[in-house]
Amino acid sequence: MPTTIAAGEFKTKCLKLLDEVAEKRQTLVITKHGKPVAEVRPIPEQSDFVGSMRGTGKILGDIISPIDVEWDAMK
Repeated sequence: MPTTIAAGEFKTKCLKLLDEVAEKRQTLVITKHGKPVAEVRPIPEQSDFVGSMRGTGKILGDIISPIDVEWDAMK
């Protein structure tokens, strides 16, 4: 269940609350006059993108030698 906080209180404690959202991995609902107006959620944890596909591809055939097909872009 998400934690609820008034907008004025969120304004004064914003940085601390953002740290708590990241640490506890819980949603924070911000209200104004008792009505929800915004939601602060932790972003999904992501693995490092660079190198994440290493070892999953396979080279088939010669990828270095020139091909004998003339492209329209070469004209």
